[in-house]
Amino acid sequence: MNPLYVNLAVEDELSEAALRRILQEVSPSFQVRVCYGKQGIGYLKRTIEGFNKAAKGLPYIVLADLDREQCPPHLVKKWVKQPIHPHLIFRIAVREIEAWLLADQQGLTRFLGLSPSAIPTPVEEILDPKRELIALARKSKKRKWREAIVPPPGSTKTQGSDYNAALRVFVDTHWDIGQARLQAPSLDKAWRAIEALLP
Repeated sequence: MNPLYVNLAVEDELSEAALRRILQEVSPSFQVRVCYGKQGIGYLKRTIEGFNKAAKGLPYIVLADLDREQCPPHLVKKWVKQPIHPHLIFRIAVREIEAWLLADQQGLTRFLGLSPSAIPTPVEEILDPKRELIALARKSKKRKWREAIVPPPGSTKTQGSDYNAALRVFVDTHWDIGQARLQAPSLDKAWRAIEALLP
């Protein structure tokens, strides 16, 4: 199978991990040349037009969080003023990448040592999925993940010191994307858009 090279652009390490895992599951022919970003949403907003032009030479997959924006089409129209090149896959996680992880209820709760009913549904209606995930981890019976994901008591930090590393373990080894796609329509749309790149 010939390799299909793509470039990525993401907000953070967790988004990169999720996107790489999706690519791996869609087809082993996908090979990532460069992953841009990991500097927050501002960087993606500033550079998306450049990625759109660069997609003429090599496919780009850009993944951003919806956050407080109205809806994905509204965000796309705000960011990209020119026609989107067919090889620019610009997908939006509703409302944050953490919702895609919460969408695998069985996998995430097993990872944290909780009951599947602990995760509210539908996950894409959770206004702050990251806060929800941290609240779940706070109840975890597994001290290792609790300490990694949850900020220490009295801390002004919004997440634990090993937040990304801990959730990357989940994404790489436990995340059932098939199950998650059933609960997170924006993930399913991202999967289908990436699949459409295949010859």
